[in-house]
Amino acid sequence: MAGIYVHIPFCKSKCSYCDFASFPDKLCFAESYMACVYREMAFRKEELKNYSFDTLYIGGGTPSIIDENYIAMLVSAARKNFNLAKDAEITIEMNPGTVSAKKIETYKKCGINRFSIGLQTAIDSQLKDLGRIHTLNEFVYCTKLLKGENFSVDVMIGLKNQTAEDVEKTIEVAAAFGASHISMYALTPEDGTPIYTDYLNGELPDSDEVAKVYEIGVKKLESLGFDRYEVSNFCKKGKESKHNLNYWQRGEYIGFGVAASSHINNVRFTNTFDLDEYFKCVLSNHLPVINSEEVGAVEREEEYIMLALRTAKGLNLKKYFELFNKNFEEEYAVALKKNAEYMQINGDYIKIKNEYLFVQNSIIVEFFK
Repeated sequence: MAGIYVHIPFCKSKCSYCDFASFPDKLCFAESYMACVYREMAFRKEELKNYSFDTLYIGGGTPSIIDENYIAMLVSAARKNFNLAKDAEITIEMNPGTVSAKKIETYKKCGINRFSIGLQTAIDSQLKDLGRIHTLNEFVYCTKLLKGENFSVDVMIGLKNQTAEDVEKTIEVAAAFGASHISMYALTPEDGTPIYTDYLNGELPDSDEVAKVYEIGVKKLESLGFDRYEVSNFCKKGKESKHNLNYWQRGEYIGFGVAASSHINNVRFTNTFDLDEYFKCVLSNHLPVINSEEVGAVEREEEYIMLALRTAKGLNLKKYFELFNKNFEEEYAVALKKNAEYMQINGDYIKIKNEYLFVQNSIIVEFFK
């Protein structure tokens, strides 16, 4: 099975940390853009006729800012052009400041069965500092509209003036109002974003402080019944994101829209990041791809190792042998010995110990050739 991703690049305003392809001043092009996305899907219909898809993820930007009928037509177009499973996991990202009862009702009617809410923090002053357009009260209103639905909440750590107590409160709020999945990400200040100035001025917590807050957040999540299944993702039993699990298992996926990435048949390709160029390509019956490369054997192996070791379960030794015809413990004996204190074997899996999962990058790099 494979996944479908659709990028909706519009938003009301750009958050201070945002480095994604998003356009706060071009919402007037939403109708034309969505028409091009439907058209791009049709372009790929024949090529992907033998694929079966079990997830559809609508991300952004802020997908919930555009007319809800465009979203309904998008789901319909995905079903029309591709073999999308009847019980597919269909997710939409939402900003609490852009939802309404009418939108939620339309989403549910067209088949969306998972919602991802960008809360980030329950502290209004921090939301304002991040440039978020919503308040805590608007988040609460959003969760009430979703009562009984399966939804995930994004929580961000490493913020300016954020305490461990702030993070615990945010997690408690998300859980109390019904989240079955919580993603806890560390802020990454990217060069060129407004928040990068705070980073240069030393106004953001350092990596050691963020690591301490992360561990406190993990304990709070566990106390509320959320199990960690990937370094940044926690859920109630059986509520993992199928779409993201496919990424971490190095599965196949097709992306549509500006800046969307794809991985099909060991080829990775990315669409243009330029909105005008996207329109120009699709309207002239050309695919909007700007980068395409076949993933070589070494890269495939490294990707598999990196993604597997990010998960709480770890790397499946039998699966590794099936894929690469190698014994992992023999192939990486030197790296395993060097990092023995950070790793453990659980049956058919080798994993990074829980207490070192947050700093997994420095361990995983040892397994790159």
